[in-house]
Amino acid sequence: MSVLAGGNAIALLENGLQYFPALEDEIDGARREIFFQTYIFDPDDTGRRIAAALVRAASRGVAVHLLVDGFGGRAFVRELMSDLVSCGVQVLIYRMELRLLSLRRHRLRRMHRKVVVVDGRVAFVGGINVVDDVSGDAVRPPRYDYAVRVEGPLLGPIVDSVHRLWRMLAWASFRRRVSVPVLAPARVEVAGDLRAAFLIRDNLRHRHDIENAYLDAIGRARDEVVIANAYFFPGRRFRQALVEAAARGVKVILLLQGLADHPVQQYATRALYPFFLERGIRLFEYHRSVLHAKVAVVDGRWVTVGSSNIDAFSLLLAREANVVVEDSGFAATLRASLDAAMMDGARELRRADWRRLPRFRRLLSWLAYQGVRLAIGIAGFGGKH
Repeated sequence: MSVLAGGNAIALLENGLQYFPALEDEIDGARREIFFQTYIFDPDDTGRRIAAALVRAASRGVAVHLLVDGFGGRAFVRELMSDLVSCGVQVLIYRMELRLLSLRRHRLRRMHRKVVVVDGRVAFVGGINVVDDVSGDAVRPPRYDYAVRVEGPLLGPIVDSVHRLWRMLAWASFRRRVSVPVLAPARVEVAGDLRAAFLIRDNLRHRHDIENAYLDAIGRARDEVVIANAYFFPGRRFRQALVEAAARGVKVILLLQGLADHPVQQYATRALYPFFLERGIRLFEYHRSVLHAKVAVVDGRWVTVGSSNIDAFSLLLAREANVVVEDSGFAATLRASLDAAMMDGARELRRADWRRLPRFRRLLSWLAYQGVRLAIGIAGFGGKH
């Protein structure tokens, strides 16, 4: 079970429409140091806007440390990186990968976190990449996603995490010990009244922290589990936890992608629908825009917001970061947002809907499911996953 620290102020930010203005304001207010971690940093209008804010900060003498994943940030490397470096932004690329990923495990280990720390006094954690919110369609509503803005004692582990990863990658990149002084220590004074924890997934000491936090919350649930997750392909332990909760009388609701940006994975997920529906779990598909959220609310009190999907990529391979909050008011805010999404942008699926699907659609789902399972096996994972 995660250790929660009290005294935090945490604000929920929905979609890039709320996130990017708040992020840009903090970058423009920076005086000493910025650490910025993201999986995707696209050279689109949003990416160039945030890049310009980072350049402005560097021109003021702020130490700007930008870490971008080498696969998710391929376009960044081609089109933005050299300009940022020439303007004084320090850039590291996590595992440079300019071609399609193979199924070799080391190539699948990506830096999937979305964490920003400004002057050790405020942090952003969530699932929102630096990319235009409208997915190339100005008519469609924004991509559906969340982040949180954090102040208070939780900054201690967040700042420690971003410093540690930067130091490690700088040493690996330059093949010599690199001194990275802490210019802006974490401001850990009481800022609010929320109890929260910062969880990471890495390949050393914290391999299962995020998954175990989910499983613990689901295992303790008595009333309701609501999960909104973009790429949902849970392993056996996670599936069993949801089924056991439903068998205890817990209302279990899953909000998943309706519009797919990775169709094979979506078809594989749909192959699991009969398993869940037959066990009393409710399923909603979000069709208003692309769902990219990775959030959950349990019993109207336990909440997580972060970068981790519920699939083998996130839970077994990638570097992820989530915030857990235990507070009924914060949970009510997120729950109301999820309710609005399900009411206005989603469609509930029932057992009869699956049976009415054309046979070839069900066959496609079965084939995709087998293909994803095979890929997980080739990558070296099996058993409970």
